[in-house]
Amino acid sequence: MIESLLVANRGEIARRIIRTAKGLGIRTIAVYSDVDAELPFVREADEAVCVGPANPAESYRNAEAILDAAKQTGAQAIHPGYGFLSENADFARAVATAGLIWVGPGADAITAMGDKINARNLMAAAGVPVAPGTADPAATVDDALAAAEEIGYPVMIKAAAGGGGMGMAVANDATGLTEHYEKVRGYAERVFGDGSVLLERYFPRVRHVEVQVLGLADGTVVALGERECSVQRRNQKLVEESPSPALTPEQRAKLLAAAVRAGEAVGYRNAGTVECLFDPATGDFFFLEMNTRLQVEHPVTEAVFGIDLVEAQLRVAAGLPVQFDPATLVSRGHAIELRINAEDPKRFLPGPGAIKTWIEPEGEGVRVDSGYVEGNVVTPSYDSLMAKVIVYGVDRAEAIERAKAAVAGFELIGPKNNLPFFAELMDNAEFVSGDYDTALVTRMR
Repeated sequence: MIESLLVANRGEIARRIIRTAKGLGIRTIAVYSDVDAELPFVREADEAVCVGPANPAESYRNAEAILDAAKQTGAQAIHPGYGFLSENADFARAVATAGLIWVGPGADAITAMGDKINARNLMAAAGVPVAPGTADPAATVDDALAAAEEIGYPVMIKAAAGGGGMGMAVANDATGLTEHYEKVRGYAERVFGDGSVLLERYFPRVRHVEVQVLGLADGTVVALGERECSVQRRNQKLVEESPSPALTPEQRAKLLAAAVRAGEAVGYRNAGTVECLFDPATGDFFFLEMNTRLQVEHPVTEAVFGIDLVEAQLRVAAGLPVQFDPATLVSRGHAIELRINAEDPKRFLPGPGAIKTWIEPEGEGVRVDSGYVEGNVVTPSYDSLMAKVIVYGVDRAEAIERAKAAVAGFELIGPKNNLPFFAELMDNAEFVSGDYDTALVTRMR
């Protein structure tokens, strides 16, 4: 097993990785920006190194500073968490070049799946269903207009190098496409350093369902069930649950098999997620993207399978077998995750600030992965995620009841937060029925 691990991240995911690593007897090293010095993950690590100021480009995305910290502390491996450098193929290569273990997929797999157009084409060749769309970048607005006529409106305009719901816009006609094309292209150039865009058919009533895959050290790729991620605002997830209430056993089997083919097509190792759009009207699903990292919502998979995905990541990275038999692993019960963000519960605009009261909910089937404690300050420098509340029940109804109780029991004063939204959602008839789609939040607001 790995003996020392540098966690190249912050907040709740850094704490979560540190917790598992320390349980395995691994020495842990945290890196932090100067504004994060008082956060729990810094003191919970065995060692901590400040790598720069608040600006992520000068700290958490500063590859040179992180590699220097690894050298300084004698780290054997680096776990990138999610976001920041987690899907940066150049960083993954730099880690390997430095003689360190990268806890994630190989750089070639990250590169292959990092460009949405390349990923679409790879998946189509591997027999994974893809939505009607462009096989090459739409280099000009005229190219986009011609492609849209062939695909059929409405269309989704996407940054080819984007991810996490960023760099996207919907066009219902040629006028809308002309208006949004340059906006998406400009955004992609500024944020991702690549202005390439693609077009895909947009489905107004669709569900977002994803599959947790794990590429084992022996080369086998396995699927560890699916997660429903259709409760979203601005194409970004707020709630995830497993299993999806939308799928029949036959649909589930097809989806999981396609996800395994996707992983096999790029020689995938370690944890990753194959994201798909599911059309409840037809039962068809289409490849959306592959996240070549650990997902924010991985705890719901852990809850229903009774496994530790971070431990699995560390074992795969070390060339060891995982701690469970994938052939006999069975999903049991139902889990729901709520993302507790520092944002107002109506318009979902950021609302950072000092935490005056922070009392986490407790109870049977309740887990809280948090990045903060009372007295900390949520700054505007990073994502608004403060904590994740994960609940587990023998069935979906029990999980919802436990989610209600957990939301009511979470005492949080200081930053604006979306707990009132979750209280509303857990009583929403559409959500409770399980028959909802990605436009649910829009309808609620």
